[in-house]
Amino acid sequence: MTLEPQQLLTMYRLMATIRAFDNRAVEEFHAGNIPGVVHAYLGQEAIAVGVCTALRRDDKIVSTHRGHGHTIAKGADLQRMMAELFGRSNGYCHGKGGSMHIADFSVGMLGANGIVGAGMPIATGAALAAKLAKSDGVAVAFFGDGASNEGSFHSSLNLASIWKLPAIFVCENNHWAVAVPASYALSVSEVSARASAYNIPGVTVDGTDVLAVRNATRRLRERAEEHGEPAIMDVVSFRFRGHSVIDADRYRDADEVKRERARQDPILLFANQLTEAGIVDEAWLKETADQVKREVQEAIDFAEHSTPPKLDDLYKYMYATEVPNTVSAEEQAQFEAKLKRAGH
Repeated sequence: MTLEPQQLLTMYRLMATIRAFDNRAVEEFHAGNIPGVVHAYLGQEAIAVGVCTALRRDDKIVSTHRGHGHTIAKGADLQRMMAELFGRSNGYCHGKGGSMHIADFSVGMLGANGIVGAGMPIATGAALAAKLAKSDGVAVAFFGDGASNEGSFHSSLNLASIWKLPAIFVCENNHWAVAVPASYALSVSEVSARASAYNIPGVTVDGTDVLAVRNATRRLRERAEEHGEPAIMDVVSFRFRGHSVIDADRYRDADEVKRERARQDPILLFANQLTEAGIVDEAWLKETADQVKREVQEAIDFAEHSTPPKLDDLYKYMYATEVPNTVSAEEQAQFEAKLKRAGH
């Protein structure tokens, strides 16, 4: 391990925070407190943390429908995140975006996206902006193995290659596009093999090893900054749950899932590494787990005591020019009554 102990501890704590946040998000959804849907990042924590800790704060990332891990790893606020999940007015998108649309430009998080593959053109644009501004920043697009079959994947890679843009395309390859296995849907065994079609580097990384992910990201970031060279990083991981909280996950063998969850748990693997190196002990691991659980509970308390959006603000924050929207007191009361009946 070449990093300082404090850097390693920070990385572990971020991974534990993501795990605790999404475990509670799943619970709160099933309790009826989160409208919409949630796509848990459980099992993929090493990817977000490995990538984002190798970036600078002003580097840009674009996320996916499974975006809580990226958002936390880039430095977003847990309370505003949870408030957004709860549909409250002081959430990141004022309660209008929900789980799949959180953004925080102050930390370089350009937003999650519920449309498969839609983040890659945005990241390509961010990389172009960095080049035109003659900055040394880079842009990272996260996407799944299923999105590598989308047209946006190929057009973004082609443009990034011919314009020599500082972009890294990170495929979070958990082997499943909802219920479609990558072994059936992909023409190649590794998404990184597709890099050759665009004359750019492509690497495959163990997504359960946070240090391997960080080191690969650091190398690709240096090449992107110095040479304006985009790249594909195919990061192989294991999705702990079904596609979303409403997915029963019946298309995978239950015994295999249980076995692989134990074998490929990135947090457990990293904890073992740190323990064997003498950097942490069981007491520190337990204390950290307790701390992040308290922080997540504080985020939930914040969300529960926050107010829902007002009907009069329906069009607010949606357009560059403010749109007048006059709502009567009676209409507002009816709206609040509906929210109350729905448990919000």
